[in-house]
Amino acid sequence: MSGALPPCPARPNCVCSRDDAPARNRVEPYVVEGDPIAAFARLKAVVASLPRTTILLDADDALHAVVRTRMGFPDDFRARLRPDGRAIDVRSSSRWGWSDFGVNRRRVEKVRRMQEEATAQ
Repeated sequence: MSGALPPCPARPNCVCSRDDAPARNRVEPYVVEGDPIAAFARLKAVVASLPRTTILLDADDALHAVVRTRMGFPDDFRARLRPDGRAIDVRSSSRWGWSDFGVNRRRVEKVRRMQEEATAQ
């Protein structure tokens, strides 16, 4: 995966930490504390542990996973370690429909909490 994460479409079923994301789609990137490679490895392990998740891309600086909702709809979860190693950009979006009823935002925040817990251990 090269470059930044793709921007969110003009629908409320996507969240992204890109600086150009509209306010309704904006989430903060994950802050990296300590070794960026270890932090990204922890993130990948956290995402892989989510129910109904399939990893499509597992690279040194990029992750793409498909997380199926309880109803079986596929959502794309992407993460990219910034070149400076200080943060991990994240994007979670529904493939279909208009609204996701906040599912993608909650997923991003759940992964953030799990990442922080894994870092504290």
